Amino acid sequence: MTRSETSVPAAGLAGYLQRIDRVLDTALPAAATDPVRLHEAMRYACRGGKRLRALLTYCAGAVLGGDPARLDAPACALELIHAYSLVHDDLPAMDDDDLRRGQPTVHKAYDEATAILVGDALQTLAFRVLAEPQAALGATAQVRMLQLLADAAGSLGMVGGQAVDIESEHQKIPLARLESLHARKTGALIRCGLLLAAAAAGATPAQEQALSEFGRLLGLAYQIQDDVLDESSSTAVLGKTQGKDRAQEKSTYPALLGFDAAQALAAETFAQARAALGLFGARAEPLLQLAATIEKRDH
Repeated sequence: MTRSETSVPAAGLAGYLQRIDRVLDTALPAAATDPVRLHEAMRYACRGGKRLRALLTYCAGAVLGGDPARLDAPACALELIHAYSLVHDDLPAMDDDDLRRGQPTVHKAYDEATAILVGDALQTLAFRVLAEPQAALGATAQVRMLQLLADAAGSLGMVGGQAVDIESEHQKIPLARLESLHARKTGALIRCGLLLAAAAAGATPAQEQALSEFGRLLGLAYQIQDDVLDESSSTAVLGKTQGKDRAQEKSTYPALLGFDAAQALAAETFAQARAALGLFGARAEPLLQLAATIEKRDH
């Protein structure tokens, strides 16, 4: 396999961003569809964002030599699940936030009832998109991907992590507990994006394990970095309320380790994530490029 076949396309990550935006636009009901307010709000909830999870899916597919068209459905489903999680996470009964992606949260732009329904609808749409018959994937791969997404999004994954996060407010939890919390709340969907690509490409067990470990470490590094940015950046740059974790007395990596130590741990964990791709040699370039972009982010 040549270098050109395994690197990010000439358009770069921007090409994948344009692709997932097109796929999401097609998957979401038109804003004018009855009930109009709900469908407008669903589209509003999916506007903007880094599309990290979809990018991981496409880049992992490139590493494995797969066709991006085979990854449109899983990438879209993953972004829909992520969008739903943010809508519900921002609700007054959860993190109670007013700003997301630089705009009012869904319950502020619309109302709480609509926000709850938007999350419900985005979650079910994700599984509908992934279950759509696709000759390019085959039933076995699709069932595997449905299982992966359900596990990552459910009580043993993202939702479970959110539950622990709520339970842990106003407490100083041990570092191991914090890592476990974020492995579910943040890391599960990040890791899932890589495993979805592995399922679509028919990856070997060794390849799947390497991608899984990369995803685990990248998710951890991303969360440590997120905690650092919450302390050091601004609301305008973050696109969400700065200092919210401190205000809610949540355990974070800077709170438990100190700011400088947390920064150092993030850098070390990014390095470990890159090392986990050693199995792929030069073919790992698409994921290495994406990891470098994430490590340099300021929001």
